[in-house]
Amino acid sequence: MTNNRKNRLPSDEVQADRNALQGLQTLADYAPANGAYSLHTLTTLGEAMEEARNAEVRAMQALAAARAATTAAEWALHEGILGARAQVVAQYGHDAPAVQLLGLKRKSERRRRAVARASATT
Repeated sequence: MTNNRKNRLPSDEVQADRNALQGLQTLADYAPANGAYSLHTLTTLGEAMEEARNAEVRAMQALAAARAATTAAEWALHEGILGARAQVVAQYGHDAPAVQLLGLKRKSERRRRAVARASATT
């Protein structure tokens, strides 16, 4: 495994670390020579990891709620604009300049269908 600390650890590796910490907690006579690996230090690191993971979950839930609120607001505005367009057409008519203000084409500016002429083949 590479030691690129910018990438997340695989979930199976994190779970193995959790299991190892639980195993260390059951050892009554564990006394490392280096204090950086003491049970107290490792327990504190495990609690910090769990708190960071919980904060991440809360942030993802907040993001999902914000996205849902944004989507609902976008649809509400879109439906309101569609209704306003219908009201403008009903009030001013299909060929009024007010129709252009809402992004619609006036009826007189629409392209007319070309009439197919029958060719004389006699």
